[in-house]
Amino acid sequence: MLPDVESPVRGPQAADWALAHGITALTTAEVARVLGAEPDRVRQRLSRPAKRGEWVSPGRGLWAPVRPEHRAAGGPPGLELIADLASHLGFAYYVGWLSAAARHGAAHHAPQVFQVAASRTVSARTVGRVRMEFHQRDRVTKVPTQLFRTYSGDVPLSTPAVTALDAATDLNLVGGLDNAANIIIDLVGEADLKAAEVAQAAKWFPAASARRVGWVMENLAGAPAMDALRDAVRPDRVPPSLLHPGHPRTGRTDRRWNLVINQEVEPDT
Repeated sequence: MLPDVESPVRGPQAADWALAHGITALTTAEVARVLGAEPDRVRQRLSRPAKRGEWVSPGRGLWAPVRPEHRAAGGPPGLELIADLASHLGFAYYVGWLSAAARHGAAHHAPQVFQVAASRTVSARTVGRVRMEFHQRDRVTKVPTQLFRTYSGDVPLSTPAVTALDAATDLNLVGGLDNAANIIIDLVGEADLKAAEVAQAAKWFPAASARRVGWVMENLAGAPAMDALRDAVRPDRVPPSLLHPGHPRTGRTDRRWNLVINQEVEPDT
């Protein structure tokens, strides 16, 4: 809730005033109250402070004050914007793919985009120097997530199991099969990813995705106790899946996981 504003705040002091009051985002109407201005003058009044990196606008009608440590970078990281943006636009979400992998210690390189699974279509946008991409998924409110504390609130982050399954499902979003394998291997080593957790989350994903995760965990990460996951995806009851869904159905078939190994996997060592 916006605190009482006894007297208008000058534009150059507005960001620091908001941060001092624990405010992480304001609507255009709220900014107008703070500045003592008409709403249609807000953009002009914040133009110079925004150029100095003091404000960003992650969505139409929404303004976020930028903490001093992020101003040189052009704005805050996506994790500090997404809670306010999702509340403002009204969609359910979780942070996933490479962005979640990075938080779990399973990204070899800093992601160039901030990737979010959203309950409806949301346009991609660049906020400061952060490229935010949204991928509509029906399973947003169903899959397991864990909360990550930020200045703007608790942000749902895909669990290690869901991160692995997302990577195995959407190879194009994580840089291809080799990088998906890197993520899964690192989740085993850095986030203690277990087959039982993957088996529990697998019901929200294609069986082929869970088989890819299981195959990588067992053959490339040396993960133990894989039988529960193998049984959960029932690989013997349907035709073999493809390790890489975009490549031809050629290569040997791994009977244990019922996967056609149609690409050699070369994870980083």
